[in-house]
Amino acid sequence: MSAARTAADPTPGPSPRGAWQTLVRGLRLSPELRRGLGLTLLLALVATSGRIVVPIAVQRTIDGGLLAEGGPDVAFVVRAVLAAAGVVVLASLAGGLMNARLASATETALSGLRVRTFRHVHDLSMLHQADEQRGSLVSRVTADVDTISQFMQWGGVVLLVNVGQLLLATVAMAVYSWQLTLVVVGTFLPLVLLLRWFQSRLSRAYDVVRVQVGRTLSAIAESVVGAPVIRAYGAEGRTDERVGEAVDRQYDASVHAVRIAAAMFSSGELFAAAATAGAVVVGVLLGLGGQLSAGRLIAFLFLVTLFVGPVQIATEVLDQAQTAIAGWRRILGVLDMPTDVADPALAGSDAVDIPPGPIAVRFEAVEFRYPGATAAALESVDVAIAAQRRVAVVGETGSGKTTFAKLLTRLMDPSAGRVLANGVPLDRVRFASLRRRIVMVPQDGFLFDTTVAENVRHGRPGIAEDEIALAFTELGLADWVEQLPHGLATRVGERGESLSVGERQLVALARAYVANPDLLVLDEATSAVDPATEVRLQRALEGLTRGRTAIAIAHRLSTAEAADEILVFDQGELVQRGSHVELVHAEGPYAGLHRSWARGRSPRAPAA
Repeated sequence: MSAARTAADPTPGPSPRGAWQTLVRGLRLSPELRRGLGLTLLLALVATSGRIVVPIAVQRTIDGGLLAEGGPDVAFVVRAVLAAAGVVVLASLAGGLMNARLASATETALSGLRVRTFRHVHDLSMLHQADEQRGSLVSRVTADVDTISQFMQWGGVVLLVNVGQLLLATVAMAVYSWQLTLVVVGTFLPLVLLLRWFQSRLSRAYDVVRVQVGRTLSAIAESVVGAPVIRAYGAEGRTDERVGEAVDRQYDASVHAVRIAAAMFSSGELFAAAATAGAVVVGVLLGLGGQLSAGRLIAFLFLVTLFVGPVQIATEVLDQAQTAIAGWRRILGVLDMPTDVADPALAGSDAVDIPPGPIAVRFEAVEFRYPGATAAALESVDVAIAAQRRVAVVGETGSGKTTFAKLLTRLMDPSAGRVLANGVPLDRVRFASLRRRIVMVPQDGFLFDTTVAENVRHGRPGIAEDEIALAFTELGLADWVEQLPHGLATRVGERGESLSVGERQLVALARAYVANPDLLVLDEATSAVDPATEVRLQRALEGLTRGRTAIAIAHRLSTAEAADEILVFDQGELVQRGSHVELVHAEGPYAGLHRSWARGRSPRAPAA
C-alpha cells in the first residue's frame, strides 16, 4: 500500500464489529480453543450432573424413603445417598479434568495470539507505528490478551458448567412440574431483553476502558523513558499532571463500566427472587390440590436454585466477557491494520533475491508524502547510484535526506515511482535477502538491554566473541573496548543508557560492520561522537565502505568531502549532484552549506 493511500486512510482503531462477530472472529484466529471442544463440553455436562443429582436424590429420599408406604425405608435412603455421592465424586473428577483442559487450551491459544499480534506490530510500517502510541500497541499485546486469558480460564469454565447446569435443571424441572417450569421461565424472559440492553452499553463502556488503559500505559512509559529530559527541564509537575489525567480518565471509564455491571447484576438478583417466590406460591397451591408431592416440590425448589444460579452468574460472566471482547476487539484492530510494507515472500507474490554482486541503486520518479503533510517529503527524484560508490547525501534539516534513506532500505514504500537494487524493485525483494544485503545504521544507535557483544551479534547471529573483538580492532576501537568495565561482556542497560550517545553509536557501527552488507546506509551515524572519535571512525569507515556501495546521510560535511559523489537535497528535491570539488566551487545550496559548516568549525576571532 502506498503512503498516499495511508494518508487518505487513517490508521484504523478497534474494529466497530459487534460482540458476537468479534467473538467468532477471535475464535477463528485461535483454533487451539476449538480443538477437543467436544470432549470438554462432555466433561462439563458430567460435571454439572453432580449438582442435578442432589435434588433428584432429595426427592427420591423423601417420597420413596421417608414417606414410603408402610413407613420410612432406611435401606432405600442409604442406597439413594450412596448413589448420589458416587455421582458427585465422578462429577468432581470430570470438573477438574475440564478445568485443566480449558487452562491448557487457553494458554496455548492466547500465547499464539500474543505472538501473532506482536509479529504484526513489527510488520507495520513506520508510519503506522508513528500514528499509534507505543504504549497502546504494547497494551494490546499484553494487557488486552490478559483480559481474554482471565475470561477464558474463569468465565469460560463458569459459562460451560452453568450452561450445562441450566439445561439439565430446566429438563428436570419440566419432568417434575411443567406448570412451575413455565412460571420460572416466564419470570426470567424479561431479564433476557434487559440483559441485551445492558450488554450493548457495557460493550461500549469497556471499549472505552481498554482505550484508556492503553493511553495510561503510554503516558507512564513515555515518562519513564523521558525521565532525564523531564528532570533536566524541571517538568516533573507537568509530567505528574499528564500521567494523573490519564489515570483519572481510566478511573472514570472503569467506574462507569462497573456501575453498569452492578446495575445489571442487581437486576438479575431481583428476577431470581421473583422466580423463587412464584415457584413457592404456585407449588404450594399445586400441592394442596394433590398435583405435586412434598418431595417433588422440595426437589423443584432445589432445581429453581440451580436454574437461578447460572442466570445470576451470567450477569457476572457477561461483565467479564465484555472486558474480554473489548480486548479482543482492540487486538483485531491491530491485526486489521494493513502491512503496507509487507514481505513479498509472505504475501503470495513472486518474491526474488537481490542479484549477487555489488549493489547499484536507482530511484525512478520517486515521490513520498507523509500522512497529513501538505508538501511532499520527496518529489520527482530520479537518480542512479553505481555499485561500490561512496555517496554522501546532504541538505538542510527537513530537506528529505532521512526519507531518502528509509525508502532505500524499504522501511517505507514510495507514494509514487519505484526504488531498484541491481535492477530489481525493492517491493519484490524478500526481506531475508533485503536485510542481509542492505544494512542501515540509524541516528539513534538503538541498543538492547544486554551486553556489548550480544548487541553486535544482532548484525550476525552466532558470531564468535573473538571475531567481535577483531571487528572492534579493525574499526580502531579496541582501546575503547578495553576501557569498558567488563569489556565485551559489559551490559549496556535499557536502550543502551549505560553508555553515552557516542558510545552507543560505536556499538551500532560495529554491529553493521560484522553484518558485512553489500550496501551500507549511514544516517548521520557519526553525528553523536566527539571530534577525536570521529576522526578515528572516519578512518575505520574507509575500510568498512571499501569495496561496497555506501550511502551516508551527512550532517558533518567532512563526510561529504571524503565521498566519491554528493547528492544535495532541498525541500524534497534533488537539486545538485557531483563531487565535493565540483559542488563547492559552483553556485548552489552545497556551497552555502559548506561555507556555513566551515565557519562553524573555525575558531572565533578574539574580541577587540
